[in-house]
Amino acid sequence: MAFDKIELRDLEVWDGNFAAAQALRQAQVDVVAAYPITPSTPIVEGYAKFKSDNYIEGEFVMVESEHAAMSACIGAAAAGGRVATATSSQGLALMVETLYQASGMRLPIVLNLVNRALAAPLNVNGDHSDMYLTRDSGWIQLDAFSPQEAYDMNLIAFKVSEDHDIRLPAIVNQDGFMTSHTAQGVYPLTDDAAFEFVGTYKPMNDMLDFEHPVTHGVQTEEDWHFEHKARQHNDLMVKVPSKIDEVFADFEKLSGRKYNPVECYDMADADVAVFCLGTSVETAREVATEMRAKGIKAGVVGLRVIRPFPFMEVADALKDIKAVAVLDRSSPNGAAGAMFNEVAGSLINTDSKVLLSGYVYGLGGRDLTKANLVDLYKELQANADAGKLTTQQQQFIGVRGPKLSYL
Repeated sequence: MAFDKIELRDLEVWDGNFAAAQALRQAQVDVVAAYPITPSTPIVEGYAKFKSDNYIEGEFVMVESEHAAMSACIGAAAAGGRVATATSSQGLALMVETLYQASGMRLPIVLNLVNRALAAPLNVNGDHSDMYLTRDSGWIQLDAFSPQEAYDMNLIAFKVSEDHDIRLPAIVNQDGFMTSHTAQGVYPLTDDAAFEFVGTYKPMNDMLDFEHPVTHGVQTEEDWHFEHKARQHNDLMVKVPSKIDEVFADFEKLSGRKYNPVECYDMADADVAVFCLGTSVETAREVATEMRAKGIKAGVVGLRVIRPFPFMEVADALKDIKAVAVLDRSSPNGAAGAMFNEVAGSLINTDSKVLLSGYVYGLGGRDLTKANLVDLYKELQANADAGKLTTQQQQFIGVRGPKLSYL
């Protein structure tokens, strides 16, 4: 399919949840099965409203739990439907068992994960604890930094996930409340253009195709389980990066918006950089611009594709940097931060001499302020000037009380 004309509607003011719900409507999803949980509820609530107002022909199924929600999605996808849902935090934790079923059966479900802290203690605000809970579940995972991107990434997720060479489920992450409930300007596609981009759903190995019987949810023990995971599933993930690049290029032709697996800002001549996800990327970009006016060559790297992890692209983005801070918005619990480990793994066998440090921040919705990032960039510059880490390799940003020790 060729996309050679930009087709946008006028500017809308949407929060991230409404943007995601609109994308589900435009993709003409057949089934949304869901159980509500803050802060993701407005996505499925919005879809249900579209259904009640006769804007869509799909079905909304209200179930008794998040485990049941994904189980219903699995059944609907296995039957041959375009399927989506949304959840957060404890709901995602209850759903995790079924995520492995969906990916193992190659069912292209799209899950909107509105990132929120995991209990205990109970907290309904945003951090990335639930995001990291899913990272090895076999799902493609994308990250939105804004409501515009929450909309765009949903359309992109359907197109990548449903490709017959891929056929893997996809998660679209967005920050709870900071994206999901914060209204910004969004330029949506026209309904026709959005649906044409996603394409008419083409079932594959669906259980209702009685002329071609299939079995889903089979059991394999030591005789075939290893091959299924190592050869089939891993080989499928290896194909995903090139498909994402292809779909990103198609989307740019249609919308004028360019996306990359690793988003680099002011990195061409940067000496120091912050590596982060979600809404923190926009804050870091603003501070980096201010630091450049003060003589610090600051840059920002934002991770767009979380799984499959773009190791080579991350290494390339950081190859000439003197010092980089990896920001983790989840509790490490006595280990290095999850994203710190990913970035360290990207650099381990390269010639890069970058000084790598990790910072845990923003747990339970705690603000990452511009002042925090100003101090961080100054620390990075001190590391670069000294040619060594002048602080602990792992630190906490913005936590009250005496300075915390770290492993």
